[in-house]
Amino acid sequence: MWKGAISFGLVNIPVSMYVATENKDITFNYLHKECMSPIKYQKLCPRCEREVGSADIVRGYEYEKGRYVVISPEDFDRIRQENIKTVDILDFVSLTQVDPIYFDKSYYLEPAPEGEKAYTLIVEAMQKTRKIAIAKVFIRSRQSLVAIRVKDNILVMETIFYSDEVRSSQTLNLGLDPSRLHDNEIKMAVSLIDNLSTDFEPARYEDDYRQALREIIEARIAGQDIVSPAPVPEKDNMVNLLEALKTSVKLAEENRKPSAQKTGGARKKARTSS
Repeated sequence: MWKGAISFGLVNIPVSMYVATENKDITFNYLHKECMSPIKYQKLCPRCEREVGSADIVRGYEYEKGRYVVISPEDFDRIRQENIKTVDILDFVSLTQVDPIYFDKSYYLEPAPEGEKAYTLIVEAMQKTRKIAIAKVFIRSRQSLVAIRVKDNILVMETIFYSDEVRSSQTLNLGLDPSRLHDNEIKMAVSLIDNLSTDFEPARYEDDYRQALREIIEARIAGQDIVSPAPVPEKDNMVNLLEALKTSVKLAEENRKPSAQKTGGARKKARTSS
């Protein structure tokens, strides 16, 4: 996206920034039903009742209902800072202190030529101290707060929300007093979590809805009939929480048995052949 530098004390580390993630949602165009032509969206002034070109459009901030103040390009230039291509590190913190609610979008920072040594140095230092960096950077003419961490020996920069951009949860219903829970209910809930616990492997999780939608699209392209899936039976409404937990634990244990037996059989075979 751009080439700049990480400012680390008096050290400048030249880097190139690349988008690290992509949105794979399936998008659609709106078409005219009669002729199948794509629908165009025009910029129209409702008062003048005519189309408006880009040269006649200005940016306005609505400070009251129906009342705007116009901000010109010169106004934006007055507040632009010189270090628009610099990632300015402000602090180093522990990753565990940053709640996931703050994270937004990810970018890779690649070392530029002549900057490999300084880049490798900060990567090694961050790994040894187990710290991440909090910094500020301009991305697409907007100043963003970011967290920089190490992943697979590469610096990953995550844009994070400012504190006033995260909405408060104080007005939400927090449930009931934990003291009202029965000990058996807590034990069963913990047991259920234990049975469903595993190592995080991102490749295990797929977008089932997107895959089903793609199959429909491919069937339409091939001129095939669309087969509707069988209706999903409704789940019984278990009023007794403890019984629901017991049933869930039992199902989780049964689902784990085949993989556990398979692993045990493989180990037994290995011992026999040795």
